Amino acid sequence: MRDFFLAEEDRSFRAEVRAFMSRELAPKVDAIERDQDFGAQLAIIGALGETGYLKLMFPDLYRGALPKPGLTHAVIVSEEAAFLNYAFETTVATALSCAYPIHRFAQEALRERYLMPILEGQSLGSICMTEPTVGSDSAGMETRIRFDEGTSEWVVSGLKRYVSNASKADVYIVWGVTDPYVPPQKGLTAVLIPAGVKGMSFPRLYDFMGRRGSIVGEVAMDEVRVPEENLLGEVNCGFNIMLCAFNFERVILGGSGLGVARAAFEIASQHAQARVSFGQKLGQKQLIWDMIAQMSWKIDAAELLTHRAAKMYDSGIDGKDLMREASQAKLVATETAVFCADRTVQILGGDGVTRQYGKAEQLYRDARTLPIVGGTSEMCKYLIAARELPSIRLNL
Repeated sequence: MRDFFLAEEDRSFRAEVRAFMSRELAPKVDAIERDQDFGAQLAIIGALGETGYLKLMFPDLYRGALPKPGLTHAVIVSEEAAFLNYAFETTVATALSCAYPIHRFAQEALRERYLMPILEGQSLGSICMTEPTVGSDSAGMETRIRFDEGTSEWVVSGLKRYVSNASKADVYIVWGVTDPYVPPQKGLTAVLIPAGVKGMSFPRLYDFMGRRGSIVGEVAMDEVRVPEENLLGEVNCGFNIMLCAFNFERVILGGSGLGVARAAFEIASQHAQARVSFGQKLGQKQLIWDMIAQMSWKIDAAELLTHRAAKMYDSGIDGKDLMREASQAKLVATETAVFCADRTVQILGGDGVTRQYGKAEQLYRDARTLPIVGGTSEMCKYLIAARELPSIRLNL
């Protein structure tokens, strides 16, 4: 039985979300993939806001039927969205990844101004971490954030790349160095920058092989100024915010991977039962049912790890105490998505690489992004091993 870690109310919620996605997202997936119609995504996000699904992560703001909403339910939304279209799920997950640190670390006035529009589906958020020379290695971050005593403003300069919702977001969370003379973990700070401020620009938007319809690009900041109250948390405490944000993002990505993997598996299993080759159903051949079996157990393993991490978070576990489990969820679910998409294409043969015969080739392109975004598979393995080998310092 799948959904092993879910209670009956969680399963009922999944059915509700699946019906919503079938009604609102399914009719628009072709426009998002083929025409890269971002307007279609915005319309669905508005509908998501009306349902209250974007508030699931924030029990103090949620007003729906679930007695104990949380990350478990946000993962379900992510999975069901990615099952139909991973590009749309990326847009939503990025907005939630921005809302999370605002809710947890922003001052009350900042929360009131910027958080609710995101959670009501009226605006988009974005997070800015990666730089031209910095991915997982935050020690090399070159973006600088300084405080101007004369104007009581934070001044931000730097270039971020691979920023989802770049140029489309209304709010950006930006990490930068405030103290270059201490270890990186003690000198990073995060600030909130609203769209439209002087000095912010978007030099380039990327054209990816997958996730067609999502907007990803560069965000440049040249002496961008924001008020003192736009600080998140405390000065030089941005690394802890980043760690918590990564945990959140990685568990959500577990849901993304599950959705893509399930979509591929459904195509493969149906084809294996319908296609006749050499007088037999394709699924009767050992090489094929071996692939089906591997996809099945990998999806189950990914689901168990993802739901475990989500349930742990909902019980109050976060930071370094969740780092291992969040990394395992992200690693296994995203690698499973790649495996399932690849094997599905192989099982379908020529139909698997042809757009005219279904979406297998789209899933193949979409899935390949998953082991890279939100922390590569290699970084996830490092974080897992670091927790398992506490007495030694691993070499990155």
